[in-house]
Amino acid sequence: MNLRILLVTQYFWPENFRINDLVQGLVKLGHHVTVLTGKPNYPSGKIFDGYSLLGRRRETFAGAEVIRVPLVPRGNGGPVRLVFNFFSFALLASLLGPVYCRGSFDVVFVYEPSPITVGLPGLVMKVVKRAPMLLWVQDLWPESLSAIGAVKSQWVLDRVASLVYFIYNGCDRVLVQSRAFVERVQKLGADPARIFYYPNSAEELYQPVLRDATPVPCLLPEGFRVMFAGNIGAAQSFETILGAAEQLRDYHNIHWLILGDGRQFNWVQEEVARRGLIRCVHMLGRHPVESMPEWFAQADVLLVTLKRDPIFALTIPSKVQSYMACGRPILAALEGEGARIVEEAQAGMVVAPEDAVALAEAVLTLSLMSSLEREGMGQNGRRYFLQEFERNNLLTRLDGWMKELAGKERRCVY
Repeated sequence: MNLRILLVTQYFWPENFRINDLVQGLVKLGHHVTVLTGKPNYPSGKIFDGYSLLGRRRETFAGAEVIRVPLVPRGNGGPVRLVFNFFSFALLASLLGPVYCRGSFDVVFVYEPSPITVGLPGLVMKVVKRAPMLLWVQDLWPESLSAIGAVKSQWVLDRVASLVYFIYNGCDRVLVQSRAFVERVQKLGADPARIFYYPNSAEELYQPVLRDATPVPCLLPEGFRVMFAGNIGAAQSFETILGAAEQLRDYHNIHWLILGDGRQFNWVQEEVARRGLIRCVHMLGRHPVESMPEWFAQADVLLVTLKRDPIFALTIPSKVQSYMACGRPILAALEGEGARIVEEAQAGMVVAPEDAVALAEAVLTLSLMSSLEREGMGQNGRRYFLQEFERNNLLTRLDGWMKELAGKERRCVY
């Protein structure tokens, strides 16, 4: 049974999010996919070249129809601008989605990495199209707002909690990227019988690559390379990374490679200069996702970090799956679910979050290991990925849930 799927997401290609790969997978399974999204502006904060506020409303991606509504761009990521960004998409997708998305749909699928407001147009489309709705929760609101210091007012947090309750309560199924999310999602209105564990996978391009197989586009320092790849923001605790780099500044063979961009990129760059870490901390900027396996192959260990906060202890950072898929050893400054997975897989070393001394000691320990020991960790992670997070297995699981819901709706109609 091929389905007509309406996928609602504030972020989509050419922005780099896992939902892009999920859409490709659903199309390959034979489904007709329509994506309702906004104008691409993440993470730069400016609408991408080739797009405009009102132009380029329809296009195609990997066989899926993409329908874009205007929104207020993120700008420099300040709190006021982000509020306008979040609510402008929610409002305009709710108003224009029923007009732009013609025809009927069997199921509505909503991708929620943040903000939760993306659930509002999902609920509108559920009602208008009379189709069941699945919400894939990547980030827990309002807890994450408090954890990164974005919102300090308890009154605002309570209002956000009410909004979350309304959205969760309106879903036919809530999918959570971590088993540890289940209790929190249930407390905020989701029926326990409708909560399903659906972790992130990694795109098929994430495969083990030999270091010399494909050269990267710049000359890298010789020595022991610790690589961080991904968003450079408040949640990633770069203060801890820089603190560990300071601890090891006299070990001239240890280098920290930072790939990515984000709201704190400029701050990190300034701190590297201020602390005199230019020799050992290398800011390499953003690079195409397709090149990540080649970059990962240049690292001796891949780094994942989060701030110390109860909400982050529930989260599995999606880079963990990417790192494991490429068979590279992992150094995780995490606690909770993310730490459990790395330890269970025996894929690397785990230290407490926000502990720069422990992080430095772990880097030093890993640097003194033989390459065979580290490669063994990477192979363990690869095996665990294939067992728990393999892309096609997860797609098959989602395909079954969607068909089940669509079948129930059809039986109700008839």
